[in-house]
Amino acid sequence: MFKSGFVSVVGRANVGKSTLMEKIIGEKVSIISNKAQTTRDKIQIIYNDEESQIIFIDTPGIQTPRNKLQEQLLTFSEESLGESDIVTFVVDNSLEIGRIDKEILAMLENVRRPKILLINKSDLMTDEELSEIRAKFREYDFERIIPISALEGRNIDIYIESIKDLLEEGPAFYDRDMITDKTERFVVGEIVREKALRNLSEEVPHGIAVRIDDFKERTNKDLIDIRATIIVERESHKEIVIGKKGSMIKKIGMEARADIENFLGTKVNLKLWVKVEKNWRKKEKLVKRFGYK
Repeated sequence: MFKSGFVSVVGRANVGKSTLMEKIIGEKVSIISNKAQTTRDKIQIIYNDEESQIIFIDTPGIQTPRNKLQEQLLTFSEESLGESDIVTFVVDNSLEIGRIDKEILAMLENVRRPKILLINKSDLMTDEELSEIRAKFREYDFERIIPISALEGRNIDIYIESIKDLLEEGPAFYDRDMITDKTERFVVGEIVREKALRNLSEEVPHGIAVRIDDFKERTNKDLIDIRATIIVERESHKEIVIGKKGSMIKKIGMEARADIENFLGTKVNLKLWVKVEKNWRKKEKLVKRFGYK
């Protein structure tokens, strides 16, 4: 019996949702960074094996919105709950249930579908700490509570099998060789943004967006020309992104090109520019223009 369905993955920022998705798929689709609030879209990530197709809806980390961008990201996460067959709530090794986790739990009370709790970063806990966290969440309506380590891949197989147990029989919704519903241009933009987030100082990252201006495959050779613009909110941020004598943007470009070539399976000629759009995250029109619709 072939099973299929949609699984939304929610949680507050920086609990490891994107690392989990990469471990499941083995590809860089969701952006992974040590900066909070790095995923900025609903990204459907498609897991296939011989007996199932599971479409994971990886959502932005939930936080209290402070601008138009964060309002849109919260909408993405809320919408995913109504679009899925199963909801996965990811928490980390925090021993107390924090304010945002409580807000998410309140959201989940109205969701009438099976729910799985993943306790991530279990490799950093003692058995006693893990038991303490389990006990705090046992009063809530979870079908399964599974300790995992997204970084090490611990118990990911148990999580997948639990999803299969809860899913009903169904068709494959996507081609069996697809790993995401997003375009190559989207993934390339996310890779560039990830490299910027990893390399830049704390005051810059949340004001960064990436726009793919050109994406052309050459007809006479195995090479793709890509032009992308890194959007920042301030002139001072532009200087930081470019770096002394262009050193920072060169570093971002070199690291991004390596991952893009691995993702696309071909050589890439990547050109990066930097543009200032003052306070773009507070302007609904610009938020939508940069792809957060």
